[in-house]
Order: sequence, then structure tokens, then C-alpha cells
Amino acid sequence: MSVIGATGAPASEKVVPLLRGQALRLAYGPDRVVVDGLDLELPPGKVTAVIGANGSGKSTVLRALARLLRPVDGQVLLDGRDIHQMRTRDVARQLGLLPQAPVSPDGITVRDLVRRGRTPHTSLWRQWSDADEAALLAALAATDLTELADDPVDALSGGQRQRAWLALVIAQETPLLLLDEPTTFLDIAHQVDVLELVRALNRDAGRTVVMVLHDLNQACRFADHLVALRGGRIVTAGPPAAVVTTELVRTVFDLDAMIVPDPVGGTPMVVPIGRAK
Repeated sequence: MSVIGATGAPASEKVVPLLRGQALRLAYGPDRVVVDGLDLELPPGKVTAVIGANGSGKSTVLRALARLLRPVDGQVLLDGRDIHQMRTRDVARQLGLLPQAPVSPDGITVRDLVRRGRTPHTSLWRQWSDADEAALLAALAATDLTELADDPVDALSGGQRQRAWLALVIAQETPLLLLDEPTTFLDIAHQVDVLELVRALNRDAGRTVVMVLHDLNQACRFADHLVALRGGRIVTAGPPAAVVTTELVRTVFDLDAMIVPDPVGGTPMVVPIGRAK
């Protein structure tokens, strides 16, 4: 599959925007601080997986990067600009988000849901175009939803709905993709399909991808860069081979494990032993 960039130009001609968090303090109300003093720089043109135990702050950090959660302190910077000082449409042309458990309007079809991914590219002066239609059809094909395009989203299985939302993000054709647990509800075959598609979007279109994953072995195989969180702080970050060690798994997940080479890709593979004592 060949994937093109946000304006149809080859990936080699793209300038990938830089997304970073600076001294972030993130909270849900005055008494629930989740992240405090976090600095995060995401390698442009790479796939980053954010890993950590439940409650470590992974989705909170992603929501802040996506402009859904305003920091109590610090900034999220997109190409050096405070993301909260930018126009919503400008951000939406640069950054696409697949949130956790998205909710679709009642009765909407798959085609109409995915069509919404083109909203940042249309206006009163620029109506639906052949390029928009091509992006829509390509997103449906990439997620294996062409034959379900006219079905209501609420009639789909959980895995099919997840793919429909992913298709919306793909149709948006942004150079930055933020994916919060993109393999939720998917069987193992479709999990691999989605993660291979993520790699294709990165490799062929040069898109920067940041995704929250629970499966450490999938994170190691499909990501270039890992960020490991515990208690809202970065424990370590870097290439999978440098990050995933027995000590890291024990520190971040309270789990004793063996680390062996993945027989397919040679990346680190975590073999759980049991709860750390």
C-alpha cells in the first residue's frame, strides 16, 4: 500500500511539525494532579509509543498534546507555538486524534463519519472536492471498510467501529497522528493490521505518530521510540532496545519478566514471570 502525505505530495517533500510538552502540570480539578513537571519531546517523522501501567498518566498526556486538556502549568508547543494560542482549524490541519472510546452521532453511516475527517480542509469557499473524495475512499480502503461504508456506525461490531474512527483520522491527512489505544476492541489479526497501517502511514507518508499502547511487545515491534511513564513522570525514553529491560518492567509495571529477542523482528520481547516481590 502506498500512502501519501497531507497534501498529496511525496513524503520526502514534507516538513514534519515538531510537537513537544514543556514543564507540563496536568490535573483534573485542584485535588487530582496527574502529571507534574513533565518535559516531552517527540521525534519528528517517527512512531512513538507511550507505555506504562494503568493510571500512570498516558492518556492524560496524550489529551494534553491533542489540545483537549489545558495544562495547569507549562505549554504544549507545535512548531514552537503554544497550541492553545492557535486556531482550532489550524491545529486540526496539523494534528489528528483517535481518542479512547469515541462516541458517534446516532444513525450516522461509516461514510459520513469518515467524511468528517475532511472538515479542516473545507470551508464556505472550498467545498467538497475530488481530492476530498479520494482521501475518503483511500481511508475506507486502508481500514477494510469499503463494503461497510453505507452501514450505520452503531450497527458495527466494536472492532469495526474502532476501524471507522481510525479511518476518520486517516482521511484527515495530518502530518501528526495521536492514537489513544488504537487496538482497543480488535482481535489479534486486526490489531496487527492496524499497527502495520500505522507503520505504513509513518514510512510512506512520513507522518509522526504518537500512540498509547498496553501491549509492550507490540510497542517494541512497531515503535521507533518509547516513553515509559510511572506516576505521571517519565522513567526513561528512547529506542525499544535501550528502554525495555527487566529493571524497567519491574519499575514501571511491578512485574518480574524475562526479556528475549522477538523471533520475528529481533526487538525486545517481554515474557512475564509474575508480580515483583
